[in-house]
Amino acid sequence: MHDLPDQLNIERKRLRFRSWHRGTREMDLLLGRFADQRLDAFDGRALRAYAALLEEADPDIYDWVCGRGECPEGELRPIVAALTEFHSSISS
Repeated sequence: MHDLPDQLNIERKRLRFRSWHRGTREMDLLLGRFADQRLDAFDGRALRAYAALLEEADPDIYDWVCGRGECPEGELRPIVAALTEFHSSISS
C-alpha cells in the first residue's frame, strides 16, 4: 500500500505537534525546530522512523543528539544523525 499525500500531510502535522509539546522547553526546541524544517521532505518511511523516535524517552534522545550516548542500531540511527547534523549546522 502506498502512502497518500493527504495522509502524509496529516502525519506531518501530528508529528510537528508532538515535537513541540514534549514537556520541556529544551526538547520542544530540539525536536520542534527540526520538525518544522525537515518533515516536509520526509516520505512515509522516514515519517514512521521519526514517529518511532518520538516514542523514546527525552533524556535518551537528548543524550544521543549531544553525543553522550549511542543511539541503538536500526531505524532511529539515520533520524538521530539528521537531528544531530541539523542542530550542529544551526549552532555554528
